[in-house]
Amino acid sequence: MQVSNSSSKFGVVSIAVHWLVAVVVFGLFGLGYWMVDLSYYDDWYRTGPDIHRSIGILLLLVMLFRLIWRLFNPLPGPLSSHSRFEVLAANGVHLLLYLLIFVAMASGYLISTADGSSITVFSWFDVPSVTGQIKGMEDIAGLVHYWSTWALVVLAGLHGLAAVKHHLIDRDDTLRRMLGTDRRQS
Repeated sequence: MQVSNSSSKFGVVSIAVHWLVAVVVFGLFGLGYWMVDLSYYDDWYRTGPDIHRSIGILLLLVMLFRLIWRLFNPLPGPLSSHSRFEVLAANGVHLLLYLLIFVAMASGYLISTADGSSITVFSWFDVPSVTGQIKGMEDIAGLVHYWSTWALVVLAGLHGLAAVKHHLIDRDDTLRRMLGTDRRQS
């Protein structure tokens, strides 16, 4: 399998990063959903948020790499069977997914650093607060984080269902291309 994208196929880097981000986004959502109900006396009260924040910062690094990779490795063209509407809808959804991921990460960062403290990433390095102490910022950032993550997972779920629809109903290579098993040749 090729490393870079071609005019008709995704390369292994784009495929691996796509699925890594998908798993991490849904994993972070699940962890976040679970940890908001933890009590102060729960063993995971501090561990859960530390893991959530650390993985979130690492996801930011992966997403920055993904943007740079995409800049130098243009996406394969749309399938000839896709209508203009499908191509425009797919482009719009991808743009919105990227936007929601970055909004979720930025708001999560602002929640965690609103008191001026830094975020420690698995004891490897610290990400300092760039805002210092801003009273009430964690409340606003929390609302943004809550709604952007819900919008993200709902849209990502619809994105996945659309891929399954293309696979099962349209019987085209949309899903196969992102699995690296499409029938088209480069």
